[in-house]
Amino acid sequence: MDENTLKQLVKLTQEGQLNSLEKQVTLGGSVALQTVSNKHFGRSGDTLLHYAARKGHLDIVEYLIKRVGVDVDVYNNDYKRPLHEAASMGHQECVSYLLHEGAKVDSLKKADWTPLMMACTRRNLSVIEELLSLGADPALRNKDGWNCFHIACREGDPLVIKQLLLIRPDVWRTESKTQRTPLHTAAMHGCEDVVIILLERCVYPPDSPDSCGATPFMDAVRNGHVSVARLLLEKHQASPAAADSVGAQAVHQAAVTGQNEALRFLVKELNVDVNQRTTDIQLTALHYAAKEGHTSTIKTLLEFGADLHVRDKKGRTALHMACIGQRSDAAMTLLQLGLKDSEDTSGTSARQHAKKPDVVQVFECGTPDPS
Repeated sequence: MDENTLKQLVKLTQEGQLNSLEKQVTLGGSVALQTVSNKHFGRSGDTLLHYAARKGHLDIVEYLIKRVGVDVDVYNNDYKRPLHEAASMGHQECVSYLLHEGAKVDSLKKADWTPLMMACTRRNLSVIEELLSLGADPALRNKDGWNCFHIACREGDPLVIKQLLLIRPDVWRTESKTQRTPLHTAAMHGCEDVVIILLERCVYPPDSPDSCGATPFMDAVRNGHVSVARLLLEKHQASPAAADSVGAQAVHQAAVTGQNEALRFLVKELNVDVNQRTTDIQLTALHYAAKEGHTSTIKTLLEFGADLHVRDKKGRTALHMACIGQRSDAAMTLLQLGLKDSEDTSGTSARQHAKKPDVVQVFECGTPDPS
């Protein structure tokens, strides 16, 4: 079969035009039948069965398996099966048909993702229930150590979470390869309803750290999910003073990502010291905000009482950090607020860290009147 004909077959499959597809294959005779049953297309190596399952065209899926003879577990270049495609797109009828035709329910694609994991990326409870009813194992983990429960907690559907806990009550007892729990995942993504379920039905220890020392409370704050942080504080005895592996606390985490409302929550409601230092090199939230270039956060921290002239263990001010991060707006803001350039303990000025032209220009042009 020529290239144009093959492209036409792909188009007809994706559009769900079974009659036209069948007609084209029939016209091509045994050669066409043999080609269609084995042909892998493009860089992905998808077959027509992959295309049909992805689009949810059950009649074409059935035709390709029953009439053409395509292997129900044929895989592409990522070892993805048609079942992965149907599950990931939430096509329940295709999922059911493929399983009843003998598709392996826990087949692994690249990175060790199962169809159940793919289904959990969608809020489609019926597909998940179908896979579970036919033996899918919710405890299997992918190459990163995530099981389907981690994935479901990221997506945030309470009904899916409850179903997984019903089928496998201990499925929550899992950590990724970086020691992150499903509670970390739900907190990071602001899935408040899921966090409530996890706190009620699972037994995660308060402030369980991942491999970097980050706690679920830190994840919530760092991503601006103040309501989730409150839940963890009130119902899980989370500590706003817990520190990660470099001694950074939640106030530092919020400054890194420029979460001003989270900073307000920490400083104004929880009375966290805005000038709290990390235990490694004595950085403050102001240092972090400056390095990341969060000018509004710099102003918010100063409003909350941050010390503009504070230095870290190496004698660096926030201006040094802004220049190290090549953040011209932050450097300009700090100069406008009255912070002067100076040398750190090694004799290096903030200006000497300026490499990008716009950062260098901040110093060459002088400091404009902030009014």
